[in-house]
Amino acid sequence: METFISDLSNKEYPIADRVSAKSVRLPIMQLIRNEHSNFADNQYLSLSELDVYREKHIEIFMKKQVGKITKLEKRVLTSLKDKKTISDTIEREDEPVLTFGQRVADKIADFGGSWTFIISFLVSLLVWICLNILWLANKGFDPYPFILLNLILSMLAALQAPVIMMSQNRQESKDRDRAKKDYMINLKSELEIEMLHEKIDHLIINEQQELLEIHKTQLEILSEILKRVESMQEK
Repeated sequence: METFISDLSNKEYPIADRVSAKSVRLPIMQLIRNEHSNFADNQYLSLSELDVYREKHIEIFMKKQVGKITKLEKRVLTSLKDKKTISDTIEREDEPVLTFGQRVADKIADFGGSWTFIISFLVSLLVWICLNILWLANKGFDPYPFILLNLILSMLAALQAPVIMMSQNRQESKDRDRAKKDYMINLKSELEIEMLHEKIDHLIINEQQELLEIHKTQLEILSEILKRVESMQEK
C-alpha cells in the first residue's frame, strides 16, 4: 500500500488520507499553525490529523456561542472524538435504583389511573351499599348514610393524593432526563452535519484543484502539439 509522511507529525499514513494544506479552511489552518508555526501551504497532513483540529474548532465555536460548556456538551464532544454514537451510550446507561416508596407510588398511580381500578371501585361501592341496605335491612355494620364508607373514602383520598403527587414528581424527573438525552442527540447530529459539510467542501476543493491541474496539463500538451505542427509546416 502506497503511503506518505505527514509534514505535521512526520508519521506515515496511507496515501488516500493525504490532505493538502491549501484545501484546509482558514480557521482550522490557524489552529494548526498555533501549534505548528512552520506548517506551510505546500505541505500535507493526514485526514485523521485534520479531524482532530476540526473537533477543536467545533469546541472553540461552542465555547464562543454557549459560554461555559456543560457536562452534557462535554459528553457529546467526547463521543465525537471517540467516533461513538451518543444514542448507544445513552441506551447502555443504567436506570437509577428506585426506592421502595417510589416503586409503590408508581404501582399505585398506575393502578389508580386504570379502568380496572375504576370498575372494581364502583363494584365495591355497589356491593357495600346493597349489603347494608338490602341484605342487612339497613341495620348492618354501616347503615345509611354510610358513615363508615365515607370515612374509608376520605382516608383513601387523603392517602392517594400524596402518592399521585410523588408519581408526578417521578414522571417530571423522567421527562427531564428524556429532554437531556434528546438535546445531546440533537447537538451531536448538528455537529456531525457541520463536520460533514466541511468534509464535502474539502472534497470539492480537492477535486477543483485536481481538475485545474489536469486542465493545465492538457493545455501544455496542446501547446506542445501546436508547436510541433507549426514546426512541421515551416519545414
